[in-house]
Amino acid sequence: MDQDQNKVVLEDAERPEAPEHHRPEPQRGFIAEWTVTIILLLFGTTSLVQAFVIPTGSMEDTLLIGDHLLVDKLAFSPPGPVSRHVLPYTDVKRGDIIVFRYPVDIRQTFVKRAIGVPGDRIRLVDKQLILNGNRVKEPYVYHKTEYVDSYRDNFPGEPNVHVADSAQDMLANHVRNGEVVVPPGSIFAMGDNRDSSLDSRYWGFVPRDNIIGKPLIIYWSYDAPTEALADPSISITHIVDLVMHFPTKTRWGRTFNLIHGYPLK
Repeated sequence: MDQDQNKVVLEDAERPEAPEHHRPEPQRGFIAEWTVTIILLLFGTTSLVQAFVIPTGSMEDTLLIGDHLLVDKLAFSPPGPVSRHVLPYTDVKRGDIIVFRYPVDIRQTFVKRAIGVPGDRIRLVDKQLILNGNRVKEPYVYHKTEYVDSYRDNFPGEPNVHVADSAQDMLANHVRNGEVVVPPGSIFAMGDNRDSSLDSRYWGFVPRDNIIGKPLIIYWSYDAPTEALADPSISITHIVDLVMHFPTKTRWGRTFNLIHGYPLK
């Protein structure tokens, strides 16, 4: 694997409306998404787009182990006076899938879903997300265990497992009336495989500056185990597996699928 191919390593207030005299920011539509995709595929470098592979199941079944992604590094970049009209930028929104440097160890890269933006109030009750006082429909979430965990599924509460110091700080300083309140410059993120995801519940907020970009497209998906994908180097065993089983273990139906967020309100 060349040096430009980085691996995603996974362990397993509501924004005020713009004043009326401001023109609304352009939004990416279907045509714009494909235009950006083609431009990045043809001319992109590591400054525009970066490749990642998913080695664990924390985002199942939205993203599967072995999904190879291209990540748009411009999506959340600060817009310039000219570039904002060529490649419309957006702020991170609730429901966006984001790629970011793991706050506990920035040498690792994670992919999760942005659940809360600054000012949002978040809690979980028996696995159900309560966002700003409202129960939220999350069609992308999978609960793969039947039991209810006192901390994982009724959050925030008293941790029953080890959590990072940054999570301890979140629980000590950013909980109000039984809800986590997302501070400025931060994002609260969770995995779609909600019962098997090491996420903001266990290591706190994602600093805005840690966000690399948003997954744009699955350019290849290969059915391989975590141990074959988590190591930065490609093992001989994995190479042999590719040679022997490339046609049958490639998930052809996922190839060139665009990746979309899901708006949360």
